[in-house]
Amino acid sequence: MAAVFEKPPLRRRVSPMLQGFDGPLAFAVFLLACAGLLTMYSSGFDHGARFVDHGRNMVLAGTIMFVVAQVPPQRLMSFAVPLYLLGVGLLIAVAVFGITKKGAKRWINVGVVIQPSEILKIAAPLMLAWWFQKREGHLRAFDYVVAGVLLAIPVGLIVKQPDLGTAVLVAAAGLSVIFFAGLSWKLIIPPVVLGITAVVLIVVFEPTLCAEGMRWPVLHDYQQQRICTLLDPTKDPLGKGFHIIQGMIAIGSGGVFGKGFMQGTQTHLEFIPERTTDFIFAAYSEEFGLLGNLFLIASFLFLVLRGLAIALEAPTVFSRLLAGAITMIFFTYSFVNMGMVSGILPVVGVPLPFISYGGTAMVTLGLGLGILMSISKSKRLVQT
Repeated sequence: MAAVFEKPPLRRRVSPMLQGFDGPLAFAVFLLACAGLLTMYSSGFDHGARFVDHGRNMVLAGTIMFVVAQVPPQRLMSFAVPLYLLGVGLLIAVAVFGITKKGAKRWINVGVVIQPSEILKIAAPLMLAWWFQKREGHLRAFDYVVAGVLLAIPVGLIVKQPDLGTAVLVAAAGLSVIFFAGLSWKLIIPPVVLGITAVVLIVVFEPTLCAEGMRWPVLHDYQQQRICTLLDPTKDPLGKGFHIIQGMIAIGSGGVFGKGFMQGTQTHLEFIPERTTDFIFAAYSEEFGLLGNLFLIASFLFLVLRGLAIALEAPTVFSRLLAGAITMIFFTYSFVNMGMVSGILPVVGVPLPFISYGGTAMVTLGLGLGILMSISKSKRLVQT
């Protein structure tokens, strides 16, 4: 007699896939996505299809997040070395025969034009987490040196393009892995003290360091100009200081409650440059004010704390380090963007997660969220 098997209902077949979603993390992303769509509609309504494209990018990122959430961390670990080698190889190819736009060589045509440095935002921490997983139980000082070299290679290639913003993000993600792997505070404190001292000296000697004709070693001219403009944007209010000044005016004019949705004068009279991309936080602040900013900061803080909680409860060294690094990517994105628009950090090309327009960055964020969801799912399976 032929056996008859009943086909399980759709709900039962889909249910295991939905288990990969961490509820609190998904809620934080939902809040930020709503804020992003609202702000993009206001600031980009006269930018053609910006709002529609932003929504499409979010759907694409959500799809990537859903797919990656189904991949177990053990499987993700097998992609670490190939993805890292592919990313570094493409960066070398960019340096040799990449496409130059606005004085920067960051893109390469492989049938479609891509920016390989975006791959390293995920590939670098993935590779470092793989390395420390392999060295678990017998870590030595030399292992941290190797990790530093693995991070320095892509960061150096990205800085050379030049792309300081992406280099900062890749370096932050990689250093997070090294820190969470157990790097001694004795090795962390001296560079931090040195960095703080350097910042203080630059501020004190700003009139001399930023004088006409003065050139700093290592940094490109435009990078030096960004730092000097940050220290005193009024020196060139209609040129290099225009972005910072207009951003601060927009943030300040929003007051406590903001001017209201679609009512931002700095935004809609086009005083804010790049108001749908890097400087969208200024447009948001003008219309939603201090209360809106507190909501946005609280949403990012909730996302970061939830990501760190997932990392803390992760079942393996690899997943713990990777979750921590991915979480710090979100923190670095939001902190650097808000800082540069507010005039406390130099202007670099770093978007605000889920708020700024940009397909490549949105895909990277979706991939990172999918990894966090996957690690959260693996934690539940181990507990079960």
